[in-house]
Amino acid sequence: MNSALSKKMTHPVNLPSALNKTLTGIRVLSLALNLPGPAALMRLGAMGARCTKFEPASGDPMSSYQPQAYEAMHTGVKLVQADLKTQTGQKKLHALLKQTDVLITSFRPSALRKLGIDGKSLLKQYPSLIMLAILGAPGDRAEEPGHDLTYMADCDLVPGLELPASLFADMGGSLLTTEAILQALLLRQKPGRQQGKGLYLEVALSDAAAYLGLPRFWGLTAAKGSVGGAHAGYQIYPCKNGRVALAALEPHFAARLCAEAGIIEKPTHAFMMSKQARQPIANWCASKTRQQLEKIGVAKDIPLHTMP
Repeated sequence: MNSALSKKMTHPVNLPSALNKTLTGIRVLSLALNLPGPAALMRLGAMGARCTKFEPASGDPMSSYQPQAYEAMHTGVKLVQADLKTQTGQKKLHALLKQTDVLITSFRPSALRKLGIDGKSLLKQYPSLIMLAILGAPGDRAEEPGHDLTYMADCDLVPGLELPASLFADMGGSLLTTEAILQALLLRQKPGRQQGKGLYLEVALSDAAAYLGLPRFWGLTAAKGSVGGAHAGYQIYPCKNGRVALAALEPHFAARLCAEAGIIEKPTHAFMMSKQARQPIANWCASKTRQQLEKIGVAKDIPLHTMP
């Protein structure tokens, strides 16, 4: 990660100040390991929820293979470790469940049933509990093995042989988890519904990938789409000492970009989608350093960002 990005990502979970205490008093217990569940727990904690994480005796695998990410997601989270396959572990879990408003899991349905912590069983014991199960895929596919990469690939979000720049399905799944929990808490307080009644919900990572993939499905990010590489003002170009990401999509931004690049033609959408626009802009970018481009962007109000 470059130094500039490191500075920007110092506080990746900042929320508007008015939302910081939204969930004060709500007790969240998570059994979910790796990324989606802990990322959701991080967001809920940022909203003021009291968060507890129940891990196996061996800990969360991420604490070993990516301790920096693990630490970021578990700051302020109370950690409890025990084996759920043992009587001692089950006792610890149920002692916590008695004081829990929201439970997050990420096991397959068959594993939840074997442990006796499936939604049907737990809602009988804890009628006011909101249980959110993070699954790989919904319905009949819930038992299929999968991961962020396979769900992304299934939604045509893995072009070529390069891995995606981030774990989009996992992070999208964490946001869907947070959203579903907020909806459930709101529903539980809604007039006309039994106050405090529990609820079982599921969020599928494949659905998160499909949602993130909608712009591609709609054609926006296809090769011939405006934000898929066809628009000369919405593109990545090489410059003298790196690259520049241009996002001059709207007509007024495109006009300013064309003026800087010495293009005299009127920057209509059709023109910006043509090769006639691309080459002069590419030449202009290639003639500038990152520093020069950044200064021009600020002075001329052109949306751009340079990269190594």
